[in-house]
Amino acid sequence: MEFGTFLLLQSPAAKPAPEIFSFATKIAQEADKLGFTSVWCAEHHFSTYGYLSRPLMFATHLASHTDRIRVGSAVVVLPLHHPLVVAEEIATADLLSKGRLDIGLGRGYQTYEFERLGISLNDSRARFEEGLDVLLKAFEGKPFAYEGKHYKFGETSVFPTPVQSPHPPIWIVGQSPESIVATAKRGFNIVSGGFGVSVDRLKEFRRGYDAIDLDPALRARIRISTQRPVYVTEDESELPDAVEQARWNMRVTLSLRQGLERVEKGRAIAVPRDNEPEFDDLLENYFIMGTPKACIAKLERLRDVMKIDHFNANFWFGDLAGDKVMRSMRLFAEEVMPAFASR
Repeated sequence: MEFGTFLLLQSPAAKPAPEIFSFATKIAQEADKLGFTSVWCAEHHFSTYGYLSRPLMFATHLASHTDRIRVGSAVVVLPLHHPLVVAEEIATADLLSKGRLDIGLGRGYQTYEFERLGISLNDSRARFEEGLDVLLKAFEGKPFAYEGKHYKFGETSVFPTPVQSPHPPIWIVGQSPESIVATAKRGFNIVSGGFGVSVDRLKEFRRGYDAIDLDPALRARIRISTQRPVYVTEDESELPDAVEQARWNMRVTLSLRQGLERVEKGRAIAVPRDNEPEFDDLLENYFIMGTPKACIAKLERLRDVMKIDHFNANFWFGDLAGDKVMRSMRLFAEEVMPAFASR
């Protein structure tokens, strides 16, 4: 199994942006030294749930401040942008990172963001599929035209083209059965899971994926990944604080997804929900937290449920103290990752 780390660049306390971006860069540099294979940058807009609006720009920055780790978007919300511009940005980031780029793409889910950019969330699936078509044509490096419902243009050439051939690896974030089927049929890598997604939901994902009628050769090329908040500690008395910091992310994520968001003067407010998972349930079914031994067991369960070959660890959530984030990362790299090295 390969291991990456995920950067949302959030702050419940609305800390200054220079502090947030500086710490995110520090995490990427530490991940590079510790042997993580990738670092992934989220895209969000207009609230302290995520300060990062241009993930490919930040990925390029991280590539210039690290030595070998791959950099990626997780994700570019494709329906929010014209795909020709996204194609240019991807190719530029791949060029400047010297071929260390991975592309994570998603449909998006936040009505709050879509409305402010004048785009209907109801159109996101159609815009996403057309956008993917445009990206793939652009990566071929030949003049092309396109005639769709949402994007129409005459003969166009895109410069530059990606360094990696035919393009950087593409990962699609999907939760719904429709997204999983569409992604698998295209042969792209799949990411599912995150805050608010239980192990039982991930079991359903795997059953749905296994039921798709795919050519065996195509299925063999598709990689499966998931993302979870992670906190590794030798002192279990630290877990309540870590869980509450991660709960902030979960509450904001779900409220934004369900159109129940509260954003006050740019600050994302965590909205409690009815029937929220209790502390023990969060540790058992949602988060990878605890001693190194406990985290190994939770990851083994996740691997068996999803058959993943890539895991994206989110070490920084809420306003978790920076020294705890870095210590957790080091413990994960030193005590947890080696348990999966030969598998």
